[in-house]
Amino acid sequence: MEVSPLRIAMLSVHSCPVGKLGTKDTGGMSVYIRELAREMGRRGHLVDIYTRSHGSACDKVVDLGTNVRLVHLGAGDGEAVNKAGLFPSLEDFFRELEASRSSEALRYDLVHSHYWLSGQVGWWAQERWRIPHLLMFHTLGAVKNALFHRQVEPELRITTEKQLAADCDRILAASEREKEHLVRFCGVPREAVGVVPCGVDLGRFRPVGKARAREQLGLDPDESVLLYVGRFAALKGIDRLLEATAHLKRNRDLRLMLVGGDGEQTPESRELTSLSRRLGILDRVTFVGRVDHEDMPFYYSAADVLALPSHYESFGLVALESLACGTPVVTTQVGAMERIIRQDETGCVVQDASPPTLAEAMEAFLPGSKVLPAEEIRASVLDWSWSGVASAMIHEYALLLEKKRQECTGGPSADVPIVQTDTLI
Repeated sequence: MEVSPLRIAMLSVHSCPVGKLGTKDTGGMSVYIRELAREMGRRGHLVDIYTRSHGSACDKVVDLGTNVRLVHLGAGDGEAVNKAGLFPSLEDFFRELEASRSSEALRYDLVHSHYWLSGQVGWWAQERWRIPHLLMFHTLGAVKNALFHRQVEPELRITTEKQLAADCDRILAASEREKEHLVRFCGVPREAVGVVPCGVDLGRFRPVGKARAREQLGLDPDESVLLYVGRFAALKGIDRLLEATAHLKRNRDLRLMLVGGDGEQTPESRELTSLSRRLGILDRVTFVGRVDHEDMPFYYSAADVLALPSHYESFGLVALESLACGTPVVTTQVGAMERIIRQDETGCVVQDASPPTLAEAMEAFLPGSKVLPAEEIRASVLDWSWSGVASAMIHEYALLLEKKRQECTGGPSADVPIVQTDTLI
């Protein structure tokens, strides 16, 4: 479905969509918001993304593309605090949001929130502006606590997520697995949850050529190269990836590159360095640090296999990026991995996430094994474009707007400008 041009308020309170990827609070969600907004803008919709100001150096308003603006608002004086610590500042954020909207006399057609903190602000907007509100949690606190069998996320988050799931107009998930989590942990009826997956920029993420990529990065052309991309959080399972690397028969001729993190002096980096030393593989592990998004195709293309050892992902965007660059993926059963990966062809979704099992799965895609050509691996994800994601999202917007119109008028509207468009993912 397609609708007439909409004015959309997107909320991403705690994480700036143009922040440094791979750092503590900036990951796949930021890419999702930015790329979705840009595609919506190309289609004529007007999108304002509101996020928290992160220092005096950032501009108040940043143009992200045709019809897309990023607006920084004050909340908590720009201090770096943990995410739950931002909750008391959300009222300030909403006041800033309302002042910004009023100063330009803007009227939005809907508000689309990302993450539970944004959802709280979005709910206030839903009530004040009397417009539909869609919420995408991206991850759920209750799932994290269940995975680690302890309170890693505060009760405030758990309670707020359940309340928001009951009160907002529509819940969105990035995968069917995440939809089931919403049903199980938040009590959301299945029919109340729409699924809109992640996409990949197929123009940016494409095979570079292994020899060229390794030359660009200064890597040994004859080494076996494993790659991890993401935040250095316990949830990401990097510890079991290091243990799996130690299990590999050819680990003496292997390089594991870890892309992401907040610097070598952080507790997370120091713990991973210490574990690498204890496992006897420190000389085989390279802590690359943060890499600009536009440079990532060189890393994906240089690797023999991308490892995604996570305990929890709502989707698993890096797997799409890797496959688009022609590099196979070995992953745990998270997010949409079973849907993205052709088992034992473009990668492997392991049934058992133990280090020996991960090692065995990665071994099957290292040099000397039969691996599909890069272009054939890439061809498997050509349908996962951001254009398709935008079509799926517009479909959700159109259905919700029509539902709200019917609730207001008591019946279907004859003049709702809805037409068919691209096939949905």
